[in-house]
Amino acid sequence: MLRLEKVFQNDDKLFIYFSVILNTFSVLVSLYIFSILENNTIYELTETHLFKSSKYFNLAIIITPLFFIVCIFFTKKKRYELNFISFLKLIILPLIISIVITFSYFFVIKVNFDININFIYLIFLIIFNLFISKRLSNMFYLYLIESNIIQRNIMLIGDFIDIKKIILEKSDKINIYKCCIINDSTDENISAMRNEIKIPCFNKNEDVRSVLEYHSLGQIWILSNTINKTNILLETVLKFSVDILIIDLFSKNTFNDEQLINGKYLFKKFETSKFYGLSLLIKVLIDKIISIVGLIISSPIILISSIFIYFEDGFPILFTQNRTGWDGRRFKIYKLRSLKASTQAKTIQATQNDPRLLRVGKIIRRLSIDELPQLINVLQGDMSIVGPRPHMVEHDIMYSKLFSNFLRRHKANPGLTGWAQVNGLRGATLDPDLMKRRMEHDLWYLNNWSIWLDLYIILKTFYAIFNHKGD
Repeated sequence: MLRLEKVFQNDDKLFIYFSVILNTFSVLVSLYIFSILENNTIYELTETHLFKSSKYFNLAIIITPLFFIVCIFFTKKKRYELNFISFLKLIILPLIISIVITFSYFFVIKVNFDININFIYLIFLIIFNLFISKRLSNMFYLYLIESNIIQRNIMLIGDFIDIKKIILEKSDKINIYKCCIINDSTDENISAMRNEIKIPCFNKNEDVRSVLEYHSLGQIWILSNTINKTNILLETVLKFSVDILIIDLFSKNTFNDEQLINGKYLFKKFETSKFYGLSLLIKVLIDKIISIVGLIISSPIILISSIFIYFEDGFPILFTQNRTGWDGRRFKIYKLRSLKASTQAKTIQATQNDPRLLRVGKIIRRLSIDELPQLINVLQGDMSIVGPRPHMVEHDIMYSKLFSNFLRRHKANPGLTGWAQVNGLRGATLDPDLMKRRMEHDLWYLNNWSIWLDLYIILKTFYAIFNHKGD
């Protein structure tokens, strides 16, 4: 519902920042508790004035933010580390540096701070609490992995010997090999290969789009050792929306394991979505807030429209249809029905002055009221407030044959509104040239996305609704 698996798709930076905040909070809590318990009992822990009047208050307001800054400075890697070495290097070392800088500052401004045996006890308390924080972070991280949130569903593409090599190697629990396309397979030997590596195997003539959709894939790994082979394998999947990584199985580098697959294989991101990390989390939270507020505000309009639809043409009130979402996954889109039930054709787009339109349908389409139930899709996580407009599955298949880049529109959640819509490309897309222009605007949005661009599109949508035809 929150698309957290997409937030962590390319790195763990957001989780690392969460662990830094947790560790910083542990330092502050340790100082607070010790400042009170040094001369008082546990019953005075809620007496905040004791903390403010203690000698540890000035220490806390300096060392706590300093510890946070130093930890962020030491956070270079994109993957969260579970081992004890990372605890010493990324937590204890920043703590020591923060203490040294703090007391150097006290020395310069001539602040008298009595260091005695109690101060040593304080340091041990801080280290102990940081160790507990690290353990809690590790447990939470493993939980997210087991819950398929910090995981990547991967399709491998390459020769059988290369695919077998990757699968049989020990790897972290984040990379889940869901299926593979074997470049050198035939119909006769594909079953034997499947039995040997124990994952679904397909040959290069398979319907890749169906495979991607069925296995809910988030990444494709191209396994190759020559430029020519890489180009051949890329042709198989280049037009689809899933992130593509090229894995070099033969050029090994043991010095920088951060940029290695399974700790030893170099790779490069050939094409990846910009929608991940903190920016995506902010976008998701904005979507949830706007969808909840929007449903509350628009509920009277939806109710009145539903009544008019019922009295004019009976049930059903809502119209549902399969649409294509992120990474090509299908979902049911909700709309207020604007066409006569007897003439409802799910693969034929409605146009202005369409004889199938209800009288109330003309009004709700003109004002885009029929789109309001899609706020439920946004709340469910299938759509976003801003993104490429979702098309019928049949139209996606048809236009993907005309335009090689068409399916790349699915590198993000589809939206209620989008860059194409606020630039006048609303309504039915019966003309392939018009669909091409909409596609180009969608791809521009995906390549230039930012939270500020989303906010600009949202504001501009209100103007577009009252000056252009509805979808």
